[in-house]
Amino acid sequence: MSREKLVVEVVAAHNLMPKDGQGSSSPFVEVDFENQRLRTFSKYKDLNPVWNEKLVFDVNNPADLPYRTVEVNIYNEKKSGNSRNFLGKVRIYGSSIARQGEEIVQLFTLDKRSLFSHIRGEISLKLYITTQEEQSSQSKPVLKSTENEDRSTTHVQKQKITQASSSQLMQLQQQQQQKQQQIEQQQKQGNIMEPGVNEIKPVVIAAAGPVPLPPDPVGPSFHHVVGSGGEFQLKETNPSLGGGMMGKDKTSSTYDLVEQMQYLYVRVVKARDIAISGDSHAEVKLGNYRGVTKPALEKREWDQTFAFSKDCIQSSMAEIFIKDRGDDYVGRIVFDLSEVPRRVPPDSPLAPQWYRIEDKKGEKVKGEIMVSVWFGTQADEAFSEAWHSKAANVHGDGLGSIKSKVYLSPKLWYLRVSIIEAQDLVPGDKGGTMMRFPELYVKVQVGNQLLRTRSAVPSANRSISNPIWNEDLIFVVAEPFEDYVVVSVEDRIVPGRDELVGRVIVPVGSIERRLDDKMVVSRWLGLENKNYNVFGDAKVGSSRFGSRVHLRMCLDGGYHVLDESTMYSSDVRPTAKQLWKPHVGVLEMGILDATGLLPMKIKEGKVGSVDAYCVAKYGQKWVRTRTVIDSLAPKWNEQYTWEVFDPCTVITVGVFDNCQLDRSSGVNNIGGVGVRDSRIGKVRIRLSTLESDRVYTHAYPLLMLHTSGVKKMGELHLAVRFSCANMANVLHLYSRALLPKMHYICPLTVNQLEVLRFQAMNVVSARLSRAEPPLGREVVEYMLDHDSHMWSMRRSKANFFRLVSVLSGLIAAGRWLETVRSWNRPVHSVLFLLVFLVFVAIPELILPTLLLCISFTGMWRYRARPRHPPHMDTRLSHAESVYADELDEEFDTFPTTRGADIVRMRYDRLRSVAGRIQTVVGDLATQGERLQALLSWRDPRATFLFVMVCLISAVGFYAVPLRVVVGLWGVYALRPPRFRNRLPSPALSFFRRLPTRADSLL
Repeated sequence: MSREKLVVEVVAAHNLMPKDGQGSSSPFVEVDFENQRLRTFSKYKDLNPVWNEKLVFDVNNPADLPYRTVEVNIYNEKKSGNSRNFLGKVRIYGSSIARQGEEIVQLFTLDKRSLFSHIRGEISLKLYITTQEEQSSQSKPVLKSTENEDRSTTHVQKQKITQASSSQLMQLQQQQQQKQQQIEQQQKQGNIMEPGVNEIKPVVIAAAGPVPLPPDPVGPSFHHVVGSGGEFQLKETNPSLGGGMMGKDKTSSTYDLVEQMQYLYVRVVKARDIAISGDSHAEVKLGNYRGVTKPALEKREWDQTFAFSKDCIQSSMAEIFIKDRGDDYVGRIVFDLSEVPRRVPPDSPLAPQWYRIEDKKGEKVKGEIMVSVWFGTQADEAFSEAWHSKAANVHGDGLGSIKSKVYLSPKLWYLRVSIIEAQDLVPGDKGGTMMRFPELYVKVQVGNQLLRTRSAVPSANRSISNPIWNEDLIFVVAEPFEDYVVVSVEDRIVPGRDELVGRVIVPVGSIERRLDDKMVVSRWLGLENKNYNVFGDAKVGSSRFGSRVHLRMCLDGGYHVLDESTMYSSDVRPTAKQLWKPHVGVLEMGILDATGLLPMKIKEGKVGSVDAYCVAKYGQKWVRTRTVIDSLAPKWNEQYTWEVFDPCTVITVGVFDNCQLDRSSGVNNIGGVGVRDSRIGKVRIRLSTLESDRVYTHAYPLLMLHTSGVKKMGELHLAVRFSCANMANVLHLYSRALLPKMHYICPLTVNQLEVLRFQAMNVVSARLSRAEPPLGREVVEYMLDHDSHMWSMRRSKANFFRLVSVLSGLIAAGRWLETVRSWNRPVHSVLFLLVFLVFVAIPELILPTLLLCISFTGMWRYRARPRHPPHMDTRLSHAESVYADELDEEFDTFPTTRGADIVRMRYDRLRSVAGRIQTVVGDLATQGERLQALLSWRDPRATFLFVMVCLISAVGFYAVPLRVVVGLWGVYALRPPRFRNRLPSPALSFFRRLPTRADSLL
């Protein structure tokens, strides 16, 4: 007895949506039935394709066919292999499939897959059941994967190949094994793999009999395996924190989150009774390492400390030489390292002593030098200011740029300047003799920030010389206030030519401060034309006809001035210190070391090394570790502490290569023009994801996105601990507003916040660049995510799929309900119907049952809670599957520097993406306008029908209990498919006929 087959004949499609960015599509059809999936060939750039292909499926149980469905999906095939765009779908119930000889060609309208799908068109199909042996015409096997465009799959599932041979299958497996070996070799070498390079695509092999293909050992892409496997993952470490003496050693009380590093400290203070010329210096020598002090000149005082790492000590003696100008030998002293004492903080520093110097023969001579020598750790207060043995080639001002420092951001304020009106203005008219209305506007400048009001429009009740603006202009200023507010009233004579009417200058320090939304007192200030009028100082020059301007200025201390992205904010306190609440906890971080850093410099024509340092930013406190010279595995082991005022904040740690030191030429380019430190990577840790009082020790991957793709630059090892004294205070914060109340009482617009954040970043970078050593602008911009607002196709796709992931739960619930309604599993459908009727009969159980389910679900998921802090996810960021042109566009400057053809192509692509968004927004607006049209009488007949139905329904609902109505509606909606009509319901048809305001669009 021959088995029954299902034949799906794909005839043609009509009026498909263009999805390739060039006004067309290359569609193919994919049919899914009972875990079998087949597809047609693609039609290149054809919106009305004709296939006439037969796809044949096995029917396992013909009796269950009426309860099965056939899924038909149309996709646009991209050039990049497995990538595709959704063009529409059709779901066909098995009860509507005819027998052979009774089949007809049916026309189906394509449906959306989700709310954000943008599709159109129809497809013609012929479906029938046959017992004859049918051959699939020109069909391809397809991987059985999820519906998320094959992006969320990490392993290629088993696929069914209808035509294959065993010999060719073995050849395919050998090719896959060779490909896997190549990938493993490239992974060990640390090569960058571009998206799509290592994809192993399914191959159709002609032979007799179906042969299953084993799963692909490497998955669809090398990046997916690496991103999901280990290279880009967070790794837990087990360092010996506190030297393995947690709670036993004194240093563990303050330095317990880093590994102890032993150093030999040599402090050279001064010399006396030595006959030298006055340009003397001291030299400390320890084996192959030596350190030289600055010239002492006449006072013969150096007071300089040297630190030699114990791991690098290759001698048992430490020598200190005194040399005169020209390295003339004067004398020396020698210390035996076995007799050097060990200092343990918080013990006081070791007091320096006078030592007699000796000549080359070892005999004591006249002269003494004050020195102290001891063994200590990085917990010693001399550590941060000491000259380190690893910095042997750095001298002079270069030493300052490699030492660890703590910086404080300036306190930022919002300066609000309200331009109310002006009186007795005398605008000039030198553009000609014709009469004209003056275009008066006010321009306000604070530092390098410049804003202007709109032009005042003359009115019937106001004269030209007394305009009104009533506009607020907001600026960012920093303490101490050194800037001035320059208010200029100007008249636009012709486009591109403005004339000054009057000007006044106000020092920022004299402006009133406010902590709430109460209005401050406004002032009338006189305007000067040439000799500026400085408010608060003596009046210079004569006023021009008594012109004056009405201003209200204040420094708003109730806002938090955002200088970093709101998503990664490290501080949400208001500016005014009077509004601060007590801190709720302490954040401690040990910056341990980095491993596997990639070389960043070319040294003497060869690949060199890296001079790495870390910068950590939380709140107003920035910390910078010392620079470890010439090491691909630098060890810092420095510990820092911050006060925490809100746990829902983020600390950012960045790693940079110090490019201020040009070791190849022996020159320290401190403050050199155009010298910028290179980025190596950064890590973000949200404090709310950390358990209280737990020490987290992890190796974070340092990832950078380059024009060639995502690249792992190394790993950063951190130890983090968040401690809170009172958990109740922390939990109470979750019920309070995140930002200060002024952000909600007098909110700022999104555009204002973005502009002000950019200005705040400029102010912070300018202040930190004036520190010593300076913290470069490139470092501040990278830490504050200055380019987060720039357009990126990669980020747009990542955010879209984040939204899809958020909605996936609702979509899955909808699919499950559709499965219940379709009665594919009659047992499940019957149970759901019974539960529904119980809830209808006893509605009091609905809310308690729902809350209990949510509570038990949360308790059940407690076992699978995340055990590690979050980190950079390359798959979530779409950094592994991004195209080369999209990367080039993301790294392009603003304005662009690319050619006209590339810009035109990108502009067309952007128009295509924006067109989809525009259509989705239009569809949502259309549905809302149809709801409004129910009672707007735009369609009198439709509104009349709706009103009459509502009247009749009101009487019916009054007479019939609500639970009976809901029960009957549920039973009707859950009826088996054989009792349903395939046409839309009358209510849905009525709703789709309602008018919208789209008819009025041009």
